[in-house]
This record gives sequence, C-alpha cells and structure tokens, in this order.
Amino acid sequence: MIQRMTNNRESFSSRIGFILAAAGAAVGLGNIWGFPTQAASNGGGAFLLVYLVMILVVAFPMLVVEMAIGRHGQANPVDSMRSLTSNPLGKRIGAFVGWIGLSVPSVVLMFYSIVGGWLICFLLGAMANVIGLHDVAEWFKGFSIERNLLGTIFFYVLTILIVQGGIKDGIEKWSTRLMPALFVLFGLLFVYIMMQHGAVEGLKHYLIPDFEKVMDKKLILAAMGQGFFSLTIGGCSMLIYGSYLSKEENLPKMAMNVTLVDTAVAFIAGLVVMPAMFVAMEKGVQIYAEDGSLISSDTLVFTVLPMMFDSLGLFGDLFAIVFFLLLTIAALTSSISMLECSVSLVSERFKTKRTPTSWVLGALIAVFSVIIVFNFGELFGLVAMIATQYLQPVAALLFCVFGGWVWSRHSKIKELEQGYPEFQQGFFGKVWPLYVKFVCPILVITVLWASF
Repeated sequence: MIQRMTNNRESFSSRIGFILAAAGAAVGLGNIWGFPTQAASNGGGAFLLVYLVMILVVAFPMLVVEMAIGRHGQANPVDSMRSLTSNPLGKRIGAFVGWIGLSVPSVVLMFYSIVGGWLICFLLGAMANVIGLHDVAEWFKGFSIERNLLGTIFFYVLTILIVQGGIKDGIEKWSTRLMPALFVLFGLLFVYIMMQHGAVEGLKHYLIPDFEKVMDKKLILAAMGQGFFSLTIGGCSMLIYGSYLSKEENLPKMAMNVTLVDTAVAFIAGLVVMPAMFVAMEKGVQIYAEDGSLISSDTLVFTVLPMMFDSLGLFGDLFAIVFFLLLTIAALTSSISMLECSVSLVSERFKTKRTPTSWVLGALIAVFSVIIVFNFGELFGLVAMIATQYLQPVAALLFCVFGGWVWSRHSKIKELEQGYPEFQQGFFGKVWPLYVKFVCPILVITVLWASF
C-alpha cells in the first residue's frame, strides 16, 4: 500500500490507484482519437510497430524523469523543479521552468474542455435519438455557440467535482472506476464492430504491417510525436502525480505499469476505430481520398464515424452512446490531472482549501474557454497548436535539461534507489542517467523541429 507522506501531504492509497490515475492522465483523446487517426494515415500496422518501439525508446525513459522529479520534490511543479539544485540562480531558473511546465496543462485545458463538451453533446444527442427526440438530437449534434457553451461548462463542472474531492476521495476514487469502465466499453465495442461487414479488412490493415513503410521518415516522426504526446511528456501531469507517490515504491516499475496501461488503451482504440472505419466504407462513407490520404482526419470522430452510426439504425444509436461515453471518460481522466496541477500549486503555496481552490481556478480557466467558444474560428486551432506543438515540447525539453544536467547524478540515483535498491545493478539503471542527459534532449528537439 502507498502510505500517507511524512509531511502530511496527501498521497494515493494503493498502487493500482496510482497506476490507473496516472494512466488515466495519459489516456485521453490522443489515444482514442489521435492514435487511430495517425495509424490510418501512416500505413496501419507499420505505424503501430514503430509506435510501440518509440514508446519504449522515447516516452518511457522521459516518463521516469518527470515522475522522479515530482517524487523528489513532493510538491507542485514549481517547487519540485526548485528542489533539484541548491544553487540560488539554479532555483530561480528551476522555478521559471516549473511555471512553463505548469502553463501547459492550463492552456491545453482551455481547448480540451471544448472538445470534451462536444463529446458530452454527441452522447446526449445519441440518447435523444434513441427515445425519439430527433430535433433535440440534431441540436446536440449541430455546431452552435449555445451548444458548445453548454457542453464546455458541463465538462468543467464534472472535472471540478472530481478534483475537489482530493487525491484519494476524488482523483483515485474516480480513476479506479472510470478506467476499468473504459476497458469494458472497449471490449463491447470491439465485439460489436467485428460482427459488421468490412471489419476484418480493417483489422488486417491495422495489425499486419507493410515493412516497406517502416523506415519511412514521415512515419517515424509521426510515431515519435504520438508516443511523446501519448504519455503527456512535458504536460506536468506525470510530475504532479509522481509527487504524490511514496518513497517506498519502485518508481521505474510504476512508470512501466503506467506506460503499459496507456499503450494498451491506444492499441485497443485502434482495434475498435480502424475496423469501424472500414465498416463505414462498406456503408458508403468515404474515408480515404484518391491519393490514399485520410480525409477529415481532424474531425474523424465527429463526422465520419457518426455517419456510420446513422447507417446502422437503432443499433448505430446504441453504438454511438457507448462510443461517446467512452470518449467522455477518457477526456475526463485527462482533464482532472490538468486542473490538479494548478490546484496543487495554489493550495500548497497559499494554504487554501481544496474545494474553493478547485472551483475558482476551474472557473478562471473556463473563462478563457468561453472566449475561445465565442471566437472559435480565430482562436481554437491557434491555442491548440501553441499548446501541443510548441509549449509542451519546450516544457519537456526543459524538464530533460534540468533532469539530466542540473539535477546531480548522485541525487537522481539516490531517488530511484528508494523503493528499488538494486536500481544501478540492472541494464536500465546503468543506461538511464546518460540516456536522460544526452539522448532524451536530442529526441525532444527532433519532435519540436518536426512541429515547425
């Protein structure tokens, strides 16, 4: 069991609670929406193969870095970065890096909550269709300021209600319920989709790699970027969850468990979405353009798949309910970790109570989301691009530089040996410190360069 920390800072009460919460922070629309879309756009099985390699080579070592920084500081991102050095100038720079890292989940939440609101609206629309309220269903599925505003506010309320409960009674409690529900819903959807005509072809396209495409530079960069974002590297969520992890726990093992759960969700999402796309094609829905590129890749979940649901009649509506419920759950497990980052900072720095802090900070970020809703065409894509293509990779690079160069090797090793005394005896323990120092920054720069 993970015990309460000696400084009375709240922590997770069980290993499975931490794993599911941290995996839930990583699991989001990037896994269920982004990964299958990337796979469909980059050769199916070939992309899957390269992605799995990149998760181990790129994402996992960096996940250990972020979790280790968080557990070492046992504080919010700003104070955790300050704790890596005793040098006064280094502490000031570390605090600045922490603030940059802290800005990532806050900015991401500004647009992410809008997408979460869409999911809720599509879910309500599918429910309305089932009970015969077709006009209501069309309103929920349509695109309007009123609908987007309602969905966004609803999504924020759900997120705040979970975060205000704290680590054990809020985040851990709901993560241990929502994550298993995610896998159950995936299982139901997979069985249903595989019963449809065309699903087997989609499954073959997903699982059987075209080895001629494996070494394609575009595919490798896409897989590296997807692996990088899949575990929210640079997103601060893993750092803050690591800060709630007991010193008695084997940190690399916990990081590997989180990686495996997150990767499993992405893999299973592909098992559902890729066959569903081929079922849609059998129903007359156009998925690929003449040049082989995926059409409507950015709106696949909201345009192409709903067209398939409509073609299946009542079963399609039931399928849509399960599918959008699944996506809503995935979005919530990520949004709660985003809000937790800023809540932890304010509550620790100013000794404020969690409930009012959660509502005030949630409301402040929501104001920016509302501004985006009213200026959607100008702001939504811009904010999403700044957050995911530039701000997050920069934060990840700075975390790597501080974790590899500023944080002393002795202190890093000592942190990892707590809960894992044999750390230096294994291959990973011998390679990881140098890997973090030299290889990780180069890989992050590569991902950042690919964004320009």
